This record gives sequence, structure tokens and C-alpha cells, in this order.
Amino acid sequence: MFTHIYIYRLKCILRDRETVFWTLVFPLILAVFFNMAFSNLNKSTETFKAINIAVIDDEQYQADHNFKTVLNEVSQGENRLFNLTVATSRDEADKLLDESLIDGYIVVETRLKLVVKESGISQSIIKSFLDNYVQTASAVKSILSGVVLPAGLPDKLLEPGKLPGKSPDTDELPDKSPGTLAGSLAGDEGDVSFASPGNPANYTNPGGSASWQKLLDSLRDRRVYVRDVPGTRAEPDNMLNYFYTLIAMACFYGSFFGMREIMDIQADLSTLAARINTAPVHKLKAFIYSMSASLTVHVAEMLILIAFLRFIIGVDFGPKTGLVILTTIVGSIAGTTFGAFISAAVKVSENFKVGILIGASMIGSFLAGMMYQNMKYIVSQKAPLLSFLNPINLLTDAFYCLYYYDSYSRYAVNICILLFFIIAFCLGIYLMIRRRKYASI
Repeated sequence: MFTHIYIYRLKCILRDRETVFWTLVFPLILAVFFNMAFSNLNKSTETFKAINIAVIDDEQYQADHNFKTVLNEVSQGENRLFNLTVATSRDEADKLLDESLIDGYIVVETRLKLVVKESGISQSIIKSFLDNYVQTASAVKSILSGVVLPAGLPDKLLEPGKLPGKSPDTDELPDKSPGTLAGSLAGDEGDVSFASPGNPANYTNPGGSASWQKLLDSLRDRRVYVRDVPGTRAEPDNMLNYFYTLIAMACFYGSFFGMREIMDIQADLSTLAARINTAPVHKLKAFIYSMSASLTVHVAEMLILIAFLRFIIGVDFGPKTGLVILTTIVGSIAGTTFGAFISAAVKVSENFKVGILIGASMIGSFLAGMMYQNMKYIVSQKAPLLSFLNPINLLTDAFYCLYYYDSYSRYAVNICILLFFIIAFCLGIYLMIRRRKYASI
């Protein structure tokens, strides 16, 4: 009996072209559009462009030889950091800023001042450059405050106001400016003696040029003692979440199959169901046999989608192919049982049930980041419980865990919650249809 019902149910499902379109063809078309829209999302094809800045050419700027030299050096060559414009007055600089010809301009006062119209990446780079210059200049001033200058070394290095000693807050320090500053100081050669060296052993000839050279070398050598250690060998990919959410949505489009099985087993919903209920087959057995056929078709559709994404689109699922397929099967079961549960619980027309299923799938996909990637993280921060109550988000996160994490703890949590949903849906379906009888058919 199982084989008979299963085979004929497969034929009925495959003849339902509308359902096959929405559960198989539509996700494939959507995957193609996603690939067209997001194919260049992770390709860093754009090269760095020099930032347009200006500096006020006043007496203080002309007097600060060190900063002027550094600024000119980072504004020259093919790999220059800035396109420098020298403005004769603040009015001229403000006009350039208002016309968006520059991203900001610098005013040399007691402290270096940056004037911008808006915040952005370019403005942050300018600020980081100035912060780094001031910090390095402050370090030089502190070191040279205990140095006896020879006759050949210019006094400008220690003139008040030329090397500001206080730096504004900074988040990141570029590597270019310290070496440039040290290079500009290297041009002022001379013998330096340390009156009170912190560690005389570091300077073999305190009275000679070797000490000065060591100082310059130490300024150029900007070491970083913090090293990034990735938690996984997988590379972060912003595009993957869109495709993983697409798979999760397609899994829950299997709810159309589940809805159809309930519609075809309840005699008060369709004439076909009325004829099935007159057959000498237990109602629950007939439902289980039919659901097996629906799950077979939907799992096959999902595997076709996975293969299409992997081999045609080029989506990377990581090396754990077996678990990816297992997760897809679990998602297919969750989606199909969800549709059957909603169809059994809601006593409305078929079209209204379809609307409920589509609405639930779309809302779940949106909260999982399908339409707006950051929505997934907004929900996890603002309403973390909603992340665990959204089965589409659980599926999406399970796929990403398999790709990105070496540990299975987070993946196991997602799968366990999905299995709990499946059990709850199946129990609800059983309680709602097991004893439903009809006065007449």
C-alpha cells in the first residue's frame, strides 16, 4: 500500500507545475539575479586614490619646517597619499571645501587643526595621518629634550610650537608618516650626545653620529606587537549570507507541499480529500505516505539548487559537503511540516493559507538578512530571542557555521532548535488531524 500511494502521489506532485515552479525554478532564477547583483561585492578592483586636501599657507605653516617637509613628501610620486593644494587664506580653503574640491584642509596653529565638511573614509585617513605625525614629533621632542645639540644641528628641532607635544585621540596610525618624518630629520645631520641616556649601552658612541642614526632608525622602525589570529581558515565572504538565506527561503517554500498534503487529506477542504477518506486506509498512514512523496520531491529540488549554486554560480559551502546536505534535508523537513501545521491550524481558504506561508517566509528571510545583510546582526543585538525563533535564520546561520567555523557547537545549537521545531510541528499536526471525523462525505 505504501508503494502504491507513494508512487501515485509523486505523479500528482510532479504534475503540479505551479508548485514546482515556486519551489524549484523561482529559487534558481533568484540565484542568477543574486549572482549578477553581488558578483563584484568582494572583489577589491578599486585602487587607492590620493585624497584631495589643502593647507593654509600662512606664517605658522611656513615656520613649521618639519611639518611642511613631511606634508610635501607624502603629496609627491605615483603612490602619494594626498593631492595637496596650498590655499592663501581660510576663505579660499572654505570655498574649495564647499565645492567638494577637497575633503578637508589643515590649519597650522599651536596644535594642528583639521577642518572637514562631513565624515568619511578620506577624512579619517587625514586625521590618522595628522595624529601619527603629532605623536611621532612629540616622541622626537621628548627624546631630544635631554640631548646636547652640536653646532651643526639646526635649532628648529626644539623650537616651541614646531613639534606639538599633545596628540588628539586616534584610532589607527598609518605606517607612512613616521618613516617620512624620520627621513626629514635625517637630512639634518650632526653629532648628538645624550646628556641622560635611558640606556647608555644602546649607544656605542654617545658623542658621535652613530647615536643620532640609532635614533632615526628607531623612529623608522614602527613595530606592531599585536597579531591577528583568525579563528578559522575560511575567508569571510559578504556575499555568502545572501545565498544561504536564499537556500533557507527555498526550504520553507516546501511549506506549499505540506499545505497541499493537508488540503488533500481533510475531507472538508477538497473533493479529492473526501474520496481519500472513503478509502480503507488509515488516515494518518495515508498522510505519512503522501508526505514522504512530498519530501522526496522537495529534497531533490533542494539538492538541485545546492548543485546549481556550487557548480554553476560558484558559491563556496566549505569542505563539509555531507553536513551541508544534511542541513538541507533538515531544512526541507522543517519547511514542509511548517506548511502542513499552518494548513491544519488555520481554517481559511487555500489562497489565504498561501498568503500566510509566503508572508511568513518573506518576513523570516528579511530578518535573516536576505534583503538587508545587516538586519541579521541588528536582530541578534536588539532582539536575540527572535533570532532563535526564526527557523530561516537558524538555517542560514547553520550553513554559515559549516563554512566559517571549525567548531560545531554553534551549528549544533541551530540544528537542535530546528529539530525541536520539526517535532513541535509534527505533534501539532498529529493532534489536529488524528481524530477528525465527518458526519457525511
